[in-house]
Amino acid sequence: MELKKIALNDVHEALGAKMVPFAGYNMPVRYSSDIEEHNTVRNAVGIFDVSHMGEFMVRGPKALDLIQRVTSNDASKLADGKVQYSCLPNEEGGIVDDLLVYRLREEEYMLVVNASNIDKDWAWISKYNTAGVEMENVSDEVSLFAVQGPKAAEALQALTAIDLPNMTYYTFGKGEFAGVQDVIVSATGYTGAGGFEIYVKNEDAKQVFNAIMDAGKEYGIKPIGLGARDTLRLEMGFCLYGNDINDTTSPLEAGLGWITKFDKDFTNADNLKAQKEAGVSRKLVGFEMLERAIPRAHYEIVNAEGEKIGEVTSGTMSPSLSKGIGMGYVSKEYSKAGTELFIRVRNKDMKAQVVKLPFYKK
Repeated sequence: MELKKIALNDVHEALGAKMVPFAGYNMPVRYSSDIEEHNTVRNAVGIFDVSHMGEFMVRGPKALDLIQRVTSNDASKLADGKVQYSCLPNEEGGIVDDLLVYRLREEEYMLVVNASNIDKDWAWISKYNTAGVEMENVSDEVSLFAVQGPKAAEALQALTAIDLPNMTYYTFGKGEFAGVQDVIVSATGYTGAGGFEIYVKNEDAKQVFNAIMDAGKEYGIKPIGLGARDTLRLEMGFCLYGNDINDTTSPLEAGLGWITKFDKDFTNADNLKAQKEAGVSRKLVGFEMLERAIPRAHYEIVNAEGEKIGEVTSGTMSPSLSKGIGMGYVSKEYSKAGTELFIRVRNKDMKAQVVKLPFYKK
């Protein structure tokens, strides 16, 4: 299948990005080195082009009803300008996708979904759209930049009248940005370093990207690739769809009970409620290596006797902590913080321990 290209594909190539296939798109994985880019975001400011993400507009008097039906969180709690993290449960107890729900105004919402799941999610939500809710897939028309890091607000404030330093987590504003009207600017970062997401039409993407790079110059802004995005999100213990959550993982096993609200009816709610009452048999945990080793996805997690008790879903050498960290599903009895585990690295069992997330604490 031919790779899709994001609007600024050529800009990233000109900036020296190493481009790789990711979720069906040709995407920048790194420009310099993953560690250098990671530290730029932790200490200053960086810009990610994540235009591969999907955006669906959902409108009409029954829009909220549809969102309530297909998502696990309670979207009725949203007010204009608020964002919610949620997931789309499937009928078997797993997760179709995790997503963000933006309430633009009453009867109008934007759903932001993972690039690899755009078609799957669209089909899934459409299946439940029995009341004629207006749905529009604008994924191919929208570019998305994530400007992340402690200096993000200072770097961007000159470009907009939206009050960036006082924007609270999981809220957004809409207004002029870098001379472009009706830009959505939100604070839902995936790095733990603070910052903003900027949604623009593809035709305005280059103007906005260049303006951000210019405004951020004095703050040391650099373009950042998907490599550093992965180590940054993992240090925060944020789930990545396809790794830590998928069609077979329950939101309760994944520690997403907080976005699973049983005071409303949604897909598979009864089965998930029964699972909550009975207790899960496995849990997603964070662990850090006590020996020098890098855990990788699909490595076996074993106990002191060498018996398999789980599997690594995400792992890396943490640039901020200089040690191996990872997440994985383990049998419930091994899920408590402080529990000793072993990660089987090339047939050698390396000692690790379960820790409370996030790994990186500011």
